[in-house]
Order: sequence, then C-alpha cells, then structure tokens
Amino acid sequence: MIRLRKPLDFYQQQYGSATYGLDKMYLLMEKQRNRGQEGAGIACVKLNAEPGKDFMFRERAEGSSAIQDVFASVHRQITESDDNPFIGELYMGHLRYSTTGRSGLSYVHPFMRRNNFRSRNLAVCGNFNLTNIDTLFEMIAASGQHPRHGSDTFLLLEQLGHRLDMETEKLYHQARWLGNSTDITSYIEDNIQIENILRESAPYWDGGFVICGLTGSGESFMLRDPWGIRPAFYYIDENVAVSASERPVIQTAMNVQEADVHELEPGCALVVSKNGSYRVSRILPASEKKACSFERIYFSRGGDADIYQERKALGRNVAKKAIDAVDGDIENTVVSFIPNTAEVAFYGLTEAMNEHLNTLKAKRIANLGASPRLSEIEKILSAQVRAEKVAIKDVKLRTFISEGTLRDDLAAHVYDVSYGTVRAGKDNLIVIDDSIVRGTTLKQSVVRILSRLRPKRLVIVSSAPQIRYPDFYGIDMSTLDSLIAFKAAVELTIESGREHILTDVYEKCMAQAELPATEQKNHVCEIYSQFTDEQISNKIAELITPEDIEIDVRIVFQSLEGLRAACPEHTGDWYFSGRYPTPGGIRMLSKAYTDFYQHKKTNGGHA
Repeated sequence: MIRLRKPLDFYQQQYGSATYGLDKMYLLMEKQRNRGQEGAGIACVKLNAEPGKDFMFRERAEGSSAIQDVFASVHRQITESDDNPFIGELYMGHLRYSTTGRSGLSYVHPFMRRNNFRSRNLAVCGNFNLTNIDTLFEMIAASGQHPRHGSDTFLLLEQLGHRLDMETEKLYHQARWLGNSTDITSYIEDNIQIENILRESAPYWDGGFVICGLTGSGESFMLRDPWGIRPAFYYIDENVAVSASERPVIQTAMNVQEADVHELEPGCALVVSKNGSYRVSRILPASEKKACSFERIYFSRGGDADIYQERKALGRNVAKKAIDAVDGDIENTVVSFIPNTAEVAFYGLTEAMNEHLNTLKAKRIANLGASPRLSEIEKILSAQVRAEKVAIKDVKLRTFISEGTLRDDLAAHVYDVSYGTVRAGKDNLIVIDDSIVRGTTLKQSVVRILSRLRPKRLVIVSSAPQIRYPDFYGIDMSTLDSLIAFKAAVELTIESGREHILTDVYEKCMAQAELPATEQKNHVCEIYSQFTDEQISNKIAELITPEDIEIDVRIVFQSLEGLRAACPEHTGDWYFSGRYPTPGGIRMLSKAYTDFYQHKKTNGGHA
C-alpha cells in the first residue's frame, strides 16, 4: 500500500512525474513477486474528486504476466482519458497465489464494493486464510445480510462493508444532531474511525492474516493477526506512507535502510486518515507470538538481512547429519543445492562442512609429529569441500500442455545436470533443498535426473524439518494425504500391523467434531509418535526413489531444535510440530484427517 501524504502537485514538481505513486506501486509489486503468482490487481483512490467524476479505480489480471498487463492497461487508460484515472493519493496492490479455494479473475484481489457515498466505498486485499469461514458466514447471514459467495475474502468484504455502513450512518445522525446538515459529507469523512470498524469485525476471525483496505473517502488501514502469523512492515516519512508484507521490498523501492522500516506489531493496525495523518492502533489483544517459520525457510524473498542469516544457519544446523549420511567421507563428496531457493542454506551447509574438515586437518597435522615434511602438510591442507552447481532448472520447459505419462516424462526433464561434476561410483552427492513437502518433484524429476551422474550415494538434505501437518493459514499445504511425511507414517503403520491406530485416530477426530474448536485436540500426532524421525526419513527416501533407480538414496531432515535455533523469533512451527496457534487450526486438522480416512475407505484402499 502507498499513501501520498502531500498534494499531487508536489510529486510532479519534486520528481517530474504525475505517476510517482503508481510507479512506486509497480516497483513494489515486481520486487515482491516471488513465484507462481496467478493474478495481480491494484486499486486507487483519488481524493477531492468533483461530483460526476470517478474517485475509485481498480484493475486486475490473471496469468504469469499479470503485473505487466495490469499496469499496461492502467497507463493506456491514463493516456486515453482526460480525467486521469489511477492518478491519485492512495494505492493498494496485491499478488495472488491461491493456497486454497477457487481461482479465476473474480477471486483476484483487491475486492471492491461500490456506493454513491464515497465514505461507504471499500476495497480490501490481504494475505490470509481464515479457519472459521462457516461460522463467519452464518454470523453475517444472521445479521440480515445475504452473502453471495462463501470464500473468506468475499465474507470479509461483506462484514467490513456492513460495519463501514454502520459507522457512516452513526456519523450521519451525529451531523444532523449537531446541525451540520449542509455539509454532512465532510463531517462523515473527517470523523470516520477505522478502528471502530476493525474492532467490531476482527475478533471473529480465526487464522493468520494481514488485511488491508482503502475507503473511497481516503482512509486506509493494514491489520495484522494477533499471533503475528503473517508478516507486515511499514515505512513513513513526510511525503509517503508505504506498507508491504516484506521488509526488503520497501527498502529497495524507497531506497531506505533496514532501521527505517518497522514491523507492525501483532494485533495492531496501521491507519492513515484522509488528511494523511497516521497512527498505529491496537485492535486485538496480542496473543503469544507465533510468527510463521516457513516464511523464513522459504516463502519470503531471501533479501531480508535477518532471513539471509537464518537460512544460512539452517544449512549449518543440518551439516552434522549430512556428514554422518556419507559416513564422514567429505573428501569424496560433492555438495550442491536444488532449487535456487536453497542456495543460501547451501552456503551455511558448506561453511559448516569446511569447519568440520578443518578440524580433521588440524588433527592430522598434529599426528605428523614434531618435524613434518612440508609436502605432507600441503597434502592435508589441499583437502576441501567440493561444492558444485550440479542441477540446473530448465525454465523454458512447461508440462501443463501434456497429460498422463507424457506429462510425467516431461516433468522428469525440468532439471538438467552438470555432467562431469561427480566421479561415477566414487563420489557421494549431497544436495540441499529448502523443504520437502509432497516429494513429487523429487521422485519424478530430481532423484531420477541426479542418478544420471551415478553417485555412490545420493543424500537429499532438507533445511526444514519433516512437514507432518497441513497449513490452514495461507501457505499451500492444506491437505494431509499430499504430505510425504504423512504418507510415510501411514505406510509404516500399515507395515507394522497397527492399522487399527489409523481407525482409532479417526474415531477420536469424529468424536470431537461437534465440540467447540477450543476443546479439540491434535490426535494425528499419535500416528507419528509410533516411530522415530529416522524411521520416517528412511521411509520417505524409499517412497521418493523410483523403482528403476539403483543408487543408494537417503533423506536427511533438519531437527526442530535446529529450526528453533536458526529462527528464534519465529516460533510458528505447526507444520512440523502440530502445535497450531489458533483453535481453528486443530479443528481443521481433525477435519483433514477424517476426510483422508473416509476417502481411503470409500475408494477401497488402506486407511
């Protein structure tokens, strides 16, 4: 979000462009584009528009070129119109990466509701999933409204819009009572308290969220969930107020230092009024902070100073397991990474392996005695960790146009290898990944393509722990049976003749289905508790190794302790531990398990 805090003429004179705010919004969106975005949209509010002139604008597009398409359309409209659409004081932009629910242009943010009163117009967007949509739907319907859609974004728009209507109605009657009947519009717009709207709405939301909004009269807000699950940052100076979900994006776009960008506290809202003044207001009581650790491992861009160091630490913390997986034979091991998002963890891994090797070198030199030959010392010192870029992603290859076995065959060629980097049959190959979620890419592409190098042993290292539980707060891991760690635990349960445990867990989940979310418990953990981490890792290695691959494949995962040491301020680790920060998370987990169990039984397979 961008709020220009001075008249538009100032930016024309200062920067030589009437599109200063629009250009900054484009830069922010491009810099925050991470991966796989399926749509983009922007909204703009023009202050002090004359009656008969539009004051609120929106443009959205789908596809991988959505950002360019949106801004091309906007600039075309500016060129073709005398009314200067999209040249205003307030901007809000969003990149959509759907994690659950439906896709399509109508689901691309921002969402907008229109009204002839400027103060009742509202555009919202956000990064979130709510776990209690059904309850929210029933509440809105019970208030007399008629929700037309069941998605969380539509429901938030309905709920916030209803509260905005009530706030403006209250101010309307106040103005009449005070005798301001000739200038009611200004009274309403000058006295709206966005906090009132948020405090009446947000307590009903269960989930991780950063919700942003613009009103047609010039109010804007950004609200963060009370657990701090989703990240939010802002920068304000005398000319502009900027907010985004990632700190380095603001640093780059505004050319400011890390210390100039502030993190929005959990449960608080940054509110900018029509007159450009701002405040940070507490909307919800702060809960125990559970900032998402997966944002640090993978989802956020790695340019943030803290995230960079944390990802290096993740690589360092898994180094001992990686060394043990090759029986300590560092000198006959090649180390690499796949995909590029694991590159920073790779640096930490190789640094730690070099430190381990240096310790071995020192011991070997000490064992040479009091008068070692120079050649002996040089030979020992020449040993080093062999780091190579072994895997190369073919970004041109697309598999969506094919089906069936042909698609699988194409998927196996998404990556290519650097031939000659590994001595066939002699070298081990360690490849670090940022995380292993479903294992599909590993089985269909990575393991198969790396096996062409014929390493003595292939070790896949995950800088994240085993992902055992779905996410329900906005990252794309919302089903149990798609998680490779869950599949491994289920397979081990069946193989050990304890399939009744799967049924026991199902019955416990069903028994608590009607209980309030606050009284439900995580029973899925009982499936995992039967086995050690190593047993599950070994089964995962078996599951992701194609049957026709003969090389020795092993999987090494980060420990929970290693994760917490690397990311001490981001304790939201429910993906790995099952400790969901909100009651809705446990409720959704139980439902996910019952859905899995019933689907398996219905299809005649093992449950």
